[in-house]
Amino acid sequence: MSTNNLPKRIIYVENGIGYGGAIICLRHLVRNLDRDHFLPLVVTGRNGPQYREIADEALWKHIPDRHIDIVAWRAKAESIQWLTKVSPLRFFVNQLIARSDDLFNFLPFFLDLLWTAWRFKADLIHANNEPLCNRAALLVAKILRIPSICHVRGNPDGPHSARWAYSLPDHFVSVSHWVANSMREKLAVQDEKISVVYDGIALDKLNNQAGGSLFRQRFDLPENIFIVGLVGLLIPWKGQQLFIDAAKILQDQIPHLKMLIVGGTPDDCIPYERELRERVRQESLSDTVHFIGHVSDMIEAYKALDIVVSASTSPEPLGTVVIEAMALGRPLIVPNHGGGAEMVEDNQTGLLFNSGDAESLAASILKFYRSSELMNRLASNARGKALATFDVRQHTEAIQSIYQKFL
Repeated sequence: MSTNNLPKRIIYVENGIGYGGAIICLRHLVRNLDRDHFLPLVVTGRNGPQYREIADEALWKHIPDRHIDIVAWRAKAESIQWLTKVSPLRFFVNQLIARSDDLFNFLPFFLDLLWTAWRFKADLIHANNEPLCNRAALLVAKILRIPSICHVRGNPDGPHSARWAYSLPDHFVSVSHWVANSMREKLAVQDEKISVVYDGIALDKLNNQAGGSLFRQRFDLPENIFIVGLVGLLIPWKGQQLFIDAAKILQDQIPHLKMLIVGGTPDDCIPYERELRERVRQESLSDTVHFIGHVSDMIEAYKALDIVVSASTSPEPLGTVVIEAMALGRPLIVPNHGGGAEMVEDNQTGLLFNSGDAESLAASILKFYRSSELMNRLASNARGKALATFDVRQHTEAIQSIYQKFL
């Protein structure tokens, strides 16, 4: 048989901070990939139960990318006050930490991935996150002289080294026009190297008739209470502090209000979760604000929420929360920046609030609370737009078309 008739072998590399929207969207893509033409191998830097489930959908390999906790080292160095005041010593310590990261984290991951890609006879490497954190995957592609595609799911900004990293991929998949414009303006990426492809989910698998009763029972949430949920990993820029600020404003204005923080906590952010919980305790918000943690059945969770909130303080490229909430017909509130504002039309498919402004967020929640008609109308409009925009089949076909150009 001619090798031209064999499926092209693609390695997907996912090394994000935790199990969130990026890996969820990647799994949707891999499940729907045309196996007659493409054979996927998913490589992840993490190895939790959810990552191991990938082996049921595709070839999967775990290559550890964090043998030493550089984040904890940096936090420890920053906590030493006398060290931060001595600039030459601070520079030396930061360089020592960076080189340790290169030696003990980057290099082992790079070598293992190189060996894996060579043995797999990879035809293309698809990095599922920004170029800087995926430089190992992109360098492997260079060494093996195969094409590389890089999914850009975050704010394309950062240190000077980001410009070098953005020179490595052969092509970029941007999750929104906002991200694409930022790449052009901040990093001078040429138009012909960027394709805007909205993330896709299996809309036909979403049971829009499901209810939220089981979720409410599981977490002892009576049917007569009003629930606002912030959905997303517990990472500082996701806006949990802002959400708590809004809860403090609203706790005496909405009877039986519950503000739920829904989402898992990456290992790097465990101190942040402790800080949030302590703040809630100290400010006597424990009756209003609840930490739910990771939820395996998110459809059930969304259906239990009267309002879904995205409160990211940095511009969100698009956000799986926006896609899922719209597709499930939930009343949605997002900040007026980034990909969320690109997707949500104010007072038509959701409500926009002034980013970083707790008063504005609280006002938007109150606006929905005071009008069930507005909630229902905007939620219905949002579902209609999602069904026309975020079908995983459209997403997969667009990605496969990009592959074909380079294979």
